[in-house]
Amino acid sequence: MTRFDFPIRVYWEDTDAGGIVFYANYLKFFERARTEWLRAAGVEQQRLREQTGVIFVVADTRLRYLAPAKLDDLLTITVEPEPAGRASLVVHQRALRGDTLLCEGEIRIGCVRAHDLKPQRLPDAVAAAMSA
Repeated sequence: MTRFDFPIRVYWEDTDAGGIVFYANYLKFFERARTEWLRAAGVEQQRLREQTGVIFVVADTRLRYLAPAKLDDLLTITVEPEPAGRASLVVHQRALRGDTLLCEGEIRIGCVRAHDLKPQRLPDAVAAAMSA
């Protein structure tokens, strides 16, 4: 598994009144990076839904905050996925400013059928993306 890096700039809308990134926005940053990781591997989520009927849902999150990101910072959001079962994966993610670790997390993602939210085996394209 290769680490995927995605750059994100901190905008005014990402911060609180003190110019510090609002804690919940790290989840948004992590979501964007996971989406771009899949896209870079040739998996577009809307097309995946149309072709296979499956979507991804967040089943669990665990974040640890170590240092604040601030307005105008350029961050690198990392994605390091690992299989966690036939219908799920765990993604280890970090937010870095240069070499400084700001936030790290573990996100469990489930694969489900869109129409009834029942667990579904991870599509081959997603499994291939994890081993690429």
